[in-house]
Amino acid sequence: MTIPQSVPAPGTRPAAGSLPSRAETRERLSRTTYDLLVIGGGILGISTAWHAAQSGLRVALVDAGDFAGATSSASSKLLHGGLRYLQTGAVKLVAENHFERRAVSRQVAPHLANPLTFYLPVYKGGPHGAAKLGAGVFAYSALSAFGDGVGHVISPQRARRDVPELRTDGLKAVAVYGDDQMNDARMALMTVRAAVAAGADVLNHAAVTGLRFTRGRVTGAELADRVDGTEFGVDARLVLNATGPWVDRLRRMEDPGAAPSVRLSKGAHLVLRRTAPWRAALATPIDKYRITFALPWEDMLLLGTTDEVYEGEPEDLAVTEKDTAQILDEAAYSVRDQQLSRDLITYSFAGLRVLPGGPGDTSTAKRETVVTEGRGGMLSVAGGKWTTFRHIGRTVMAKLAALPGHPLGDAMEPMDRLPKRLPLPGIASPGAVTHRLLADGAGAGPRLAADTARHLATHYGSLAFDITRLAEEDPALARRVHPDAPEIWAQVAYARDHEWAETADDVLRRRTTLTIRGLATDEVRAGVESMLAERD
Repeated sequence: MTIPQSVPAPGTRPAAGSLPSRAETRERLSRTTYDLLVIGGGILGISTAWHAAQSGLRVALVDAGDFAGATSSASSKLLHGGLRYLQTGAVKLVAENHFERRAVSRQVAPHLANPLTFYLPVYKGGPHGAAKLGAGVFAYSALSAFGDGVGHVISPQRARRDVPELRTDGLKAVAVYGDDQMNDARMALMTVRAAVAAGADVLNHAAVTGLRFTRGRVTGAELADRVDGTEFGVDARLVLNATGPWVDRLRRMEDPGAAPSVRLSKGAHLVLRRTAPWRAALATPIDKYRITFALPWEDMLLLGTTDEVYEGEPEDLAVTEKDTAQILDEAAYSVRDQQLSRDLITYSFAGLRVLPGGPGDTSTAKRETVVTEGRGGMLSVAGGKWTTFRHIGRTVMAKLAALPGHPLGDAMEPMDRLPKRLPLPGIASPGAVTHRLLADGAGAGPRLAADTARHLATHYGSLAFDITRLAEEDPALARRVHPDAPEIWAQVAYARDHEWAETADDVLRRRTTLTIRGLATDEVRAGVESMLAERD
């Protein structure tokens, strides 16, 4: 393939310590009998694989697409306690969510999570009054042990200084509280790395075509490599179905008569270029239960989300014109029109919430995790929140330990003997990493721009130094992938050799932010594809 002139020639060949080839991974998967095979590489399956490997189990994780390739990279990018749950009286749930949020953002992944101040505008005629919301954010902060300050109320004028695009017509007051945000795809990839470091074998783009049975029990799976078409199989003592929106499809492979166990809710989002700096996010009440967000994220503005029943096939999910109009209309409650121009939209995406089956409005449904056992002994796990991904992994492990007959008990280290807040790879102070990257750039190596240094520090932590070493070895890799984005070509090489990137979309949508910024041009895509083709 001819590489565009503005794209550097493919960089370093896979370095020492890079990933095994797909053929080597398939061979290992085929000849090993695992204690646990996790099918589904969303954050729920990834977290379970991480915790299972920590407990000493032989673990394999496979996914038909990319890791975090569906809903897990289509969230609102928040680690939060769930303010709206207070409206339903779920005080204990909010406290538990806050505990997990603090653990992730302070101890497990402080290099990947960022504190974010939220403004809750109170408009004349709105669904809630200032006194109620003031009391609500105080209680919310109390349930977080005031770790983000005390929830309080400020004037519209003060809020407008931090959010210049805040609509002030009819604005009576603004309630303030704190939560955290993240890049969900990067958080998931770092958790995959943690699982592999603990001993798990992983393979993306490997679709399950059937299940293996021994005397009526599920003991593995047949797979097809979607990269080159190779068919292979994996044997396991226990199989966990963590396929999210596809959970019932895999359950029917085990038992064609299996009844539906979940229902799906669609959440759509829009990404826009910002017209002014935002130093806080907006969480605007739409009705008694729903809130619409306007979130400063990755130098852009993230709007959403919708919440409606979805009955189509998960792979057909798309953002519709109706979704776009709804998101913009709801954002207009609190955001000025000039920030909501359709010309500013760079990207849109949607994910599917997996909710327990049953009647009722999806907006009030509990975001709980459901674990069931099928007729063939396959466990299926579905539901939950990004914020509680560690807790979900530990919950599933407790379920495995308590299975009748204890099929894995003899191979498992008790979870209460393992660290509860084991950090993800790369843990370091983002500020310190940024300073070091800029200081190092003052020497003989390529000089990093300040935005690139900050981007590397907050997406890789201390692993950013591995990326800059690539750029030092091949200065062409220090160039930006696109002039308007902070990413450099060394990240593409790193994604290829160390982060399981197989396709251009893997790189552009999930290992970097280029697609979300609207910068995945044909030229950029061609350069990425050419670099991926250099894989040994």
